[in-house]
Amino acid sequence: MKESLTPVTNRFVIEAPWVARAARPGQFVIVRVHEKGERIPVTLADFDPDQGTITVVVQEVGRTSRLFGALAEGETVMDVAGPLGEPYVLRRQGTVMGIGGGFGAAALLPLLRALNQQGAKTEAIIGARTKELLIVEKELQHWCRQVWPCTDDGSYGFHGLVTDQLKKRLEETGPVDEVVVIGPMPMMRAVASLTEGFKVPTQVSLDPIMVDGTGMCGGCRVTVNNEVKFACVDGPFFDGHAVDFAECTRRNKTYIEEESVVHAG
Repeated sequence: MKESLTPVTNRFVIEAPWVARAARPGQFVIVRVHEKGERIPVTLADFDPDQGTITVVVQEVGRTSRLFGALAEGETVMDVAGPLGEPYVLRRQGTVMGIGGGFGAAALLPLLRALNQQGAKTEAIIGARTKELLIVEKELQHWCRQVWPCTDDGSYGFHGLVTDQLKKRLEETGPVDEVVVIGPMPMMRAVASLTEGFKVPTQVSLDPIMVDGTGMCGGCRVTVNNEVKFACVDGPFFDGHAVDFAECTRRNKTYIEEESVVHAG
């Protein structure tokens, strides 16, 4: 199944029974659209072991994601490797705030659903540049006692950044027991900086450069608590207050010139 969520974002339900049976909230898969394509990591937005399917949400930002987005319903994704990474550790009580930026909001769904089912109180803040780029608000409302949508331009919901809404929530309503963040690196860095001041434990889902997803290539190396970790096998979730975000940002820009080149074929 293919569903358009925004002009540049699609949700795909893919037949992958072995992956679906083993998947846990917070894990990801690595996909390859065709035999000459690059391998890209994509966080699982859902999985159904009974139906043998997994769900991924892909935003078209580069050549490979555009190729993925161009797939029609019924077509085949050549490779799906996974599930990869360590699952998110679920709390059984307390209040957990999920924060999703852009397509990261979809990756929050299985986490917040599982947390809710285990008895935790769940809330969510989701952000995008404009109303038309916001996704999965209604789905999140089913599993959260409160969902705050934010838009940069004020076209819908709270006018401002997710950090502005989070600060307002923490100041007006009180602390939460944990914050979990999935989205662009600058957003995760900003949220972690804010929650550190409020002394709220914060988990971030890191998405550095990744090739094999099994810890062999070393491309996804990150520094956490002054120790070298690999996002693909030690993560993707890490203590946001212990991550060296400056290093992560530099490493993610290593191949920025190559990534801007449009290859033929």
